[in-house]
Amino acid sequence: MSLSVTWYSHANFLLEYDGVRILIDPFFTGNPQAPCTADEIAPVDAVLVTHDHGDHVGDAVALCAKHNVPLVTIVGTAEKLQQQGVPADCIANGIGMNIGGTLEIKGVKITMTQAFHSSESGAPTGFILRFPDGTTVYHAGDTGIFSSMQLFGELYSIDVAMLPIGGVFTMDPLQAAKACELLGCSTVIPMHWGTFPVLEQNTEHFAQALAARGLNAVKMLAPEPGTAVILEK
Repeated sequence: MSLSVTWYSHANFLLEYDGVRILIDPFFTGNPQAPCTADEIAPVDAVLVTHDHGDHVGDAVALCAKHNVPLVTIVGTAEKLQQQGVPADCIANGIGMNIGGTLEIKGVKITMTQAFHSSESGAPTGFILRFPDGTTVYHAGDTGIFSSMQLFGELYSIDVAMLPIGGVFTMDPLQAAKACELLGCSTVIPMHWGTFPVLEQNTEHFAQALAARGLNAVKMLAPEPGTAVILEK
């Protein structure tokens, strides 16, 4: 079985495995690089939100209400988004989850990790998703680098890391390359770049930073927004 990953730009990803579709940080409306609208997204099985900034919550409220699917986010942010229109029965675990915890949705184990950033409610987070075939994906959310990423790699054997490289609000290419080393990932998909003028506008500096660290074995994928890539275990 293979995992399909579609990057809709910024930190917005769709992961598809054996018919299960998980959407993370669904920022479509107001996203200048989004290749489609939220209304054009086929039904999903869960929506994950890393933190409550508008460019990450995006269209989560409307999508959860439209498709009647679980919203997975941290306690506090779950309450905030319920007040904004997510049906109460769509809040995963009733009240959300917290850092270090794991929920399972249709065979996919979703572990919430810390992130070093800001959030008006709850706390910023990332997610580690473990699929039935053993493929493990880490979506870092918005964060700076931190040494516990090495522990994530040791505990979960991460195959694919989705790491911000934009700088200013998150890790820059230099830090993201070091994060790859800490995580021990075999594939990296840079995110949170190019969306706004203040951010890194391409992946060139990140590719250079990977090479400078001797991480030639780490495969960098930079798909066009809306283009699916297939990852084989």
